[in-house]
Amino acid sequence: MKNYKQFFRRIGMFFFQFRFFFLKLGISLLTLAAVVILSFILIVNMPGTVIDSFAMELSIQRRISLDQAMILAKQMLNYDPDASLFSRFSVYIQQLAQGNLGISVKNNAKSVNVILVELLPRTLFISSLSLAISFVFGTFLGSRATWKRNSIGAKMLDGYVVVSNTIPDYIVALILITIFAFRLGWFPNQGAYDAMIIPGFNLPFILSVLFYASLPVAAYVFSQLSFWTMQMQGSAMGVLGEDFINAARARGIPKRIIVRKYLKRNAMLPLVTQLAISFGVMFGGAPLMESIFNYPGIGQAFSQAIVQRDYYVVQGILLFVSVIVIGVNLIADTIYSMIDPRGRRSA
Repeated sequence: MKNYKQFFRRIGMFFFQFRFFFLKLGISLLTLAAVVILSFILIVNMPGTVIDSFAMELSIQRRISLDQAMILAKQMLNYDPDASLFSRFSVYIQQLAQGNLGISVKNNAKSVNVILVELLPRTLFISSLSLAISFVFGTFLGSRATWKRNSIGAKMLDGYVVVSNTIPDYIVALILITIFAFRLGWFPNQGAYDAMIIPGFNLPFILSVLFYASLPVAAYVFSQLSFWTMQMQGSAMGVLGEDFINAARARGIPKRIIVRKYLKRNAMLPLVTQLAISFGVMFGGAPLMESIFNYPGIGQAFSQAIVQRDYYVVQGILLFVSVIVIGVNLIADTIYSMIDPRGRRSA
């Protein structure tokens, strides 16, 4: 009996210690459920002409009658507009449980899963690279500017932050592609790599990928760098007056060590969750940015699917990106509560 009490006591302590994680997990699952329901509503309310046009294309491609093509289209899309709402929702949930996001009605019945596998690495590449560059340099500049806030460099950095925050990222993208791609011809205006180079893990292909991603990454970095600089400055200002900073100064520790090990390290903790949010924002802005640079990622595919009324691609990409953003935010909140001692004390 005593062993049972200890067992249940340990379980209770476990849930008590991780109660905030389970709370965030529940909120994330509810958010995901809402996205799934909204995705289903999108399919239910899509115009019937989508299935009609898909059946028309099948009739021409396979040289069958329109009635046969209509039956085939319903089977391929696994969607019957005449079935009951509960039946359609049940089929939709079963497809999601199997990892099936549907097929494209405008791209030769290509699976949305295949589209994501082909295009997602490119979007992840430019988003991750841009976020890493802007975060590293932004936190560095922000901590330096806070420590030397009366210097000329800090004043110039403040001016850059003000100007950058007033210019939308798509304006920056249009300026870069107009000047460096169309006018000067230094960079390509479309594509992800040189078509003359064989894709693979080799130096020419890697350099080509970096070269073609230069302008999209530059546009992202210009807009995100000011954000991280400003966030780091605000966070560092709060850390600057802490007792351990004053104690480090009194002990005669060199300024560069105080900035790197005391100021920057502690000021970066609140930015962990902002990092995940920024990743989601960059994913949300991918359709516009990739369309401007004609960069073949999931953002451009999402934009083209909206224009072509390819609702299954829209629904699949929307659902997939939502899962990524929700998951990243949950992981970031969990990591922040683990690494921040103030969060552990308050818990």
